Amino acid sequence: MRQLPETDRDAIRLVQDPHFPRWLEQVTATGGCAHPVHLSGSTTTLNDTTGEILHHYDTRTEPGERLLVRCRNRRATICPACSRLHAGDTYHLVRAGLLGGKNIPATVRHRPRLFVTLTAPSFGPVHRSGEACRPRRHGGTCEHGRPLGCAAVHVPDAPALGQPLCPDCYDYTAHVLWHAHASKLWDRFVIDVRRRLASSVGLVQSRFAHHARLSFARVAEYQKRAAVHVHAVVRLDGPSGADDEPPAWATAQLLIDAVHASARRVLVHTPYSAAVGELALRWGNQVDARSLRVDGDGPHDDAVAAYVAKYVTKGASETGAGLDHPVATRDDIKSARVSDHVRALMHTCWSLGGLPEFEYLRLRSWAHTLGYRGHILTKSRAYSTTYAFLRAERADHMGHADIPGTVKERQWRYVGSGHTPGAVLIAAGVADDLAESRRLGLEARHEGECY
Repeated sequence: MRQLPETDRDAIRLVQDPHFPRWLEQVTATGGCAHPVHLSGSTTTLNDTTGEILHHYDTRTEPGERLLVRCRNRRATICPACSRLHAGDTYHLVRAGLLGGKNIPATVRHRPRLFVTLTAPSFGPVHRSGEACRPRRHGGTCEHGRPLGCAAVHVPDAPALGQPLCPDCYDYTAHVLWHAHASKLWDRFVIDVRRRLASSVGLVQSRFAHHARLSFARVAEYQKRAAVHVHAVVRLDGPSGADDEPPAWATAQLLIDAVHASARRVLVHTPYSAAVGELALRWGNQVDARSLRVDGDGPHDDAVAAYVAKYVTKGASETGAGLDHPVATRDDIKSARVSDHVRALMHTCWSLGGLPEFEYLRLRSWAHTLGYRGHILTKSRAYSTTYAFLRAERADHMGHADIPGTVKERQWRYVGSGHTPGAVLIAAGVADDLAESRRLGLEARHEGECY
């Protein structure tokens, strides 16, 4: 008689356990989290005045004497269930800054707002889709004897897209150092936009904050060539932020002009290195700044929020531009399941990370992201609400918020994480069922709004 696979045997064991119904309740409460955190401990709710115990919860009555909570990993490749929750929070965070809601006034929708795209510069010719990858008019080869063009017209998902025409010509050092300084380049870009806005209306640059505020939310995305580019929602407010109307001179066109001028102007210099010299790092030539409108021409607010939310859940490995986990040695890079182009970028991070002048960049620690050290999503303080607010709002909706007039004493400790093989299978089914229920609910709501 053929023996059942380990996963099936473990799933049967779980289902036959007397505590399975309660365990399944916990898994469902986590949304089918793929890598839940296991906690042991208790929470006691007391009357703040009298000290009377109003409620006591202890994991000693739970299956395995532990409570499962979400891992909250944003990457769909790590935990699809938690990534969906994170994507939903990101959507509401970005949308609130565009249309209001979540403690942000609805008047923000009528202010100058742009959807801005900033790209990395060229580090060498790469395979592109369509006409861009055809041979140059005069053909020819590079100094390494490789063709300067490609006769193929690549489809959008072709493996060759983004790969260098000549790896020996490609400037891997500049690529990695640009990634490492991309966040600093963004910071200088924002500062310069403020300065240009002030100068264009005759204000002293140091007084700009007394008249207006530049609010933004930005997301970093890897292109096919494994170079990060930035999408950002940029908004002009009054000096107090979202609650304050901008001055009369604040227009979308004024903001567009400032964005283009600053993108061409700002640069960051790397420290001098005997190995690579000193590099002047800039944004690429492709800069896009479009006015956002609730109705009419231009990108739509909901579409922008959905796009940002979708990308935030992607891991580096899902985009083909790196790994979702750090590498410890060069051997880890050699064995990584990535393209030769990405592997070369990771090796460059490792080599530059060993130079004392670049020690502060911690390039070896960020080799898995090809030297990019910033967060995938960042926002200015005044742009919108926060993830903490959204989580608190969800807890309040589910009845988990603290009750006024009470105090909670918590004693918790970490005791493990993850699932057994059979539990992985069951949790994935729970996550799929919940996702399908949400999809059907959204469709029903949409149909109801149409009638």
